[in-house]
Amino acid sequence: MDFIIYFLLIIIIVLFYLLIKKNIKPINTAPTINKTNKDDLGKRVIIEELEDQFFALDKYNLIKYLNKSAKQRFGENLIDKNISSVIRDTKLLETIDEAIKDQVTKYVNVEINLPSYQLYKIYIIPGPTHLFPETDSVVLFLKDFTEITKAQKLKTDFVANVSHELRTPLVSIKGSLETILGPASDDKVAQKKFMKIMSDQVFRMENLINDLLILSRIELEEHIKPNKIVNLNDIFTNIKSNFELILKKKKINLHIELMEPTLVFGDYDKLLTVFSNLIDNAIKYSNDGKNIYVKSQNSEGKLIEKNMLINIKDEGIGIPQDLISRITERFFRVDTEKSKKVGGTGLGLAIMKHIIAQHRGDYEILSKINDGTEIKIYLPTK
Repeated sequence: MDFIIYFLLIIIIVLFYLLIKKNIKPINTAPTINKTNKDDLGKRVIIEELEDQFFALDKYNLIKYLNKSAKQRFGENLIDKNISSVIRDTKLLETIDEAIKDQVTKYVNVEINLPSYQLYKIYIIPGPTHLFPETDSVVLFLKDFTEITKAQKLKTDFVANVSHELRTPLVSIKGSLETILGPASDDKVAQKKFMKIMSDQVFRMENLINDLLILSRIELEEHIKPNKIVNLNDIFTNIKSNFELILKKKKINLHIELMEPTLVFGDYDKLLTVFSNLIDNAIKYSNDGKNIYVKSQNSEGKLIEKNMLINIKDEGIGIPQDLISRITERFFRVDTEKSKKVGGTGLGLAIMKHIIAQHRGDYEILSKINDGTEIKIYLPTK
């Protein structure tokens, strides 16, 4: 009897053991992938590739994340900085508070005027969101409408400027043609004289249209900061070669004394345009046998970031003190007749101003009548 009891107990224990073993799942010691984290990573990769700017803010409006486009537009080292130090607009801060309070997505149009005009439609999405689960956090999507707005304004300005500035050369060409076809129809000498006038006016119109197109394109892109490294030594080597004939003709000495290398953040073609215009002006408004000096040096204090000073000084006719503040205006000329005679369009320094603004740089113009002009250009550097 005892044997049977012991046997039954053993069977019960074995069955109990098998039952427990069946219900225990083996532990996977291999690394596991968190599906939620994987999804979040994928979404962040997508956000990184967006052309629109994206910010994630905590409840104190401190930046906790920004995508690549936002870094390119507003700067790299922005983590833990308040959004108000990047976008200074009280309406944006008020709308962020409203979105958090109402727990509803809102938007606000924000205009930024410095360092250049920008217009954004900013969508404010209150948290917690799937990617940023902190309470009272928000994410900002910035839709850039700058180029659309500028294009509309520039189209109007371009037509107005062209119609006004081309009127004079067109009147001159029309008058010359009427003379050639009328009173001077049999006068070869007069015809040659008026053909020269027409040729000069066509050349002037061509320069004017080219400069207007350059200026319009620059103004359209002014809010986009260039971030490539440019060696100004290469630019001035190119410039010296381009102006070699006119320098020899006027016996003007171009002295280039740049640091080796002189590196700045910028756009090569646009900086070539700036410094070509400045050297061209220095040559045009200097008498024969004069000198032009170009130097570079490290500079501090003029810009927020580290910068390079490029100094261009000539021995030309100079600019009256009371007109210096106006010479970067479109079509402003100190001496209209002199400007027309040397082929100036009145746009060279306006182009310079907008390109330097796009580079987040600065400039100074110093000049005295009959004592030359000195232009200082400050550009961000490494």
